[in-house]
Amino acid sequence: VQLQASGGGLVQAGASLRLSCAASGRTFGSFMGWFRQAPGKERKFVAATTYNGSPTYTDSVKGRFTISRDNAKNTVVLQMNNLKPDDTAVYYCAASEEGSASWGYWGQGTLVTVSS
Repeated sequence: VQLQASGGGLVQAGASLRLSCAASGRTFGSFMGWFRQAPGKERKFVAATTYNGSPTYTDSVKGRFTISRDNAKNTVVLQMNNLKPDDTAVYYCAASEEGSASWGYWGQGTLVTVSS
């Protein structure tokens, strides 16, 4: 499975960005999501969605980020509103392995930088 992420950039605090991730290749599992890794820190979970569109978010992005999925196009989108400097990170999309809840597939990452 290949995951291609796009949409990162440099914005000011309060702005919005839309990250997209397209999956191709073999069949993957039910979950698609986003993680992020800030400079010098570990990669952390941001949001995920099931095949049926049920979302989960980490507390710090609830009410600001929205994850959505288009199963026909094998894409997942992360709409990020009211961005904060703490959101600065490399964002990675991920997909689970077929028949598993494990995040077995990862995209290359896209950089989001939020200036104050």
